[in-house]
Amino acid sequence: MKIFLDTANREMIERWIPTGIIDGVTTNPSLLSKEGKDTRQVLLDICEMVPGDVSIEVVKKDPVDVYKQSKEIAALADNVVVKIPFAFEYLPVIAKLTQEGVRINVTLIFSLLQALMVAKLGVTYISPFIGRLDDIDVNGLDLIHKLVHMVEQYSFASQILAASIRHVMHLHESVLAGVDVATVPPKLLDQLMSHPLTLDGIRKFDDDWKKLGKQELLGAK
Repeated sequence: MKIFLDTANREMIERWIPTGIIDGVTTNPSLLSKEGKDTRQVLLDICEMVPGDVSIEVVKKDPVDVYKQSKEIAALADNVVVKIPFAFEYLPVIAKLTQEGVRINVTLIFSLLQALMVAKLGVTYISPFIGRLDDIDVNGLDLIHKLVHMVEQYSFASQILAASIRHVMHLHESVLAGVDVATVPPKLLDQLMSHPLTLDGIRKFDDDWKKLGKQELLGAK
């Protein structure tokens, strides 16, 4: 399973890329709005920093403009995936773009049938939003399981990208559901790095090692 970092902050990306666990990055207009006005340079920097896919979302609304902007975004770098929100009027645009070889991430997916429609168009990623469904008292993880089953049952090429991950259990259950990708906020990844039993174990090993009175593991007696 791939892990994408859900941020447009270059310092955060620079911090996490050396760990080797980050396979890509997802951005959106809300995240970009926090990084200054030169969004083009921010996105170019991110594409250069990240070895895998970088999702960049359109901000135009008219389908003609969405198509044009999608082509411009796709031309920024080889690892760009264009994010387009689900809407009926964008389906012809998405179909045309995929036929032209533009990789698409359809975002703001909230139902099985929305996902089915865009899977039939051959999009690269389908992004269901777990947390936002939970916000309206709908089980977002239930949708994740259904989408994974649908893709497997019909052998669609699209990958399921679990988004709007709010807490550890969202990520835990997404892993068990068999999603292709989970995009995770940096703060949540920080939370995952620490476990009390790991910390206790390290302290015990350190205490036991000190009893030997040695400085080097493989040095002289």
